[in-house]
Amino acid sequence: MSQRQLKLNAFLMTAGHHVAAWRHPQARADGGIQFEHFKQIAQTAERAKFDAVFFADSAAVWGAGAEQEAQSRSAQADHFEPITLLSALSAVTDHIGLIATVTTTYNEPYHLARKFASLDHLSGGRAGWNLVTSANAAEAFNFSREAHLAHADRYNRAEEFIDVVTGLWDSWDDDAFVRDKQSGRFFKPDAVHRLDHQGKHFSVRGPLNVARPVQGYPVIVQAGSSEPGKELAARTAEVIFTAQQTLADAQAFYRDVKGRLARYGRTPDQLKILPGVFPVVGRTREEAQEKYQALQDLIQPAVGLALLSGMLGGADLSAYPLDGPLPDLPESNGGKSRQSLLVELARRDNLSIRELYLRIAGARGHLTLVGSAVDVADQLQEWFENDAADGFNVMPPTLPGGLDDFIELVLPELRKRGLFRTEYEGHTLRESLGLARPVNRYTHKVVA
Repeated sequence: MSQRQLKLNAFLMTAGHHVAAWRHPQARADGGIQFEHFKQIAQTAERAKFDAVFFADSAAVWGAGAEQEAQSRSAQADHFEPITLLSALSAVTDHIGLIATVTTTYNEPYHLARKFASLDHLSGGRAGWNLVTSANAAEAFNFSREAHLAHADRYNRAEEFIDVVTGLWDSWDDDAFVRDKQSGRFFKPDAVHRLDHQGKHFSVRGPLNVARPVQGYPVIVQAGSSEPGKELAARTAEVIFTAQQTLADAQAFYRDVKGRLARYGRTPDQLKILPGVFPVVGRTREEAQEKYQALQDLIQPAVGLALLSGMLGGADLSAYPLDGPLPDLPESNGGKSRQSLLVELARRDNLSIRELYLRIAGARGHLTLVGSAVDVADQLQEWFENDAADGFNVMPPTLPGGLDDFIELVLPELRKRGLFRTEYEGHTLRESLGLARPVNRYTHKVVA
């Protein structure tokens, strides 16, 4: 039996994940709208045999609730729409998975099903959908709403949304399209299935006007860690992106979510849990610390405060001293799990507001690792081998340099320990992740 190995995604953000990455001398400040920038990075990640590249998204300017001065200093105001970008990247890559975030809160299921089915065909079976419910309240104002949907309503909508999407992906049998020029028959008349969905949020007739995706369904990813988020993931997700600060917290989350699968007739190997990790890697610990401090020195207080306020669901911290404690906050209508994580971090480590925004300026609540290749590999191995993770969502501090450092320094160490692949296991993202191809609900035929 072959050794179990890590799954690794490259989580890409414009110039990098650190809030001040775009100001770094080696970062590309205009990277968010430069295809060559992302092409180079995606091809680098593919040569390194990463499972996938992943793009987050929001349907509003990041930090739109911040003061104009702070907002003007953020690099997240200008970037590609991810499905468009991944469609272009599918033409210049061959094996690496292509995962995009698309919210269920301000989209329609038919649009989403059609776009991801198209991406899966364009890429030969490498698409993945990161299902989120919008945490950015500013999105509401771009979709004819005067207020953001309540957290519970967002998840209620998401539960129905995903059922409609997967139903649409099952519109066609895998062998439906015969395209027989001799007989003149384009598809088998009994191989198409109309959804006829009628629910609380959606009325969708179908069928989808794209053939069943290469993978059956694109890989379904979920990023919520609230109670409704974990339950939705247990029922529907095949990969979870999560933010965890400690080994104990990660183990508890891992046990919790994997333990919910049985009630939906699922087994633990049908869900991969990938915490985010922000690695700053040097050839020595001292070099890594110098790299990290150089980024921290670029943080402007207004930007750090705006980042923290946004991560806390839009909390107004302007009336409180930066070097004072984080005040008690009302429950957020944004991302509940992230607000809880940051408040717990501040209380646990007795952090001031300034210390808290400095702590999250790179990883935004995910695990931060600063050290040598051995240091970083040791921690990844510890989490992996102690039921805290099936792999990681790697968040490079800068791009392309931060990813290059991880590939050059950490991956050889992981491979030396037998913890990461040297070649892809197949062509599709499902094959890379070790996930089965879903059966069509109408035919119940398993296709290899």
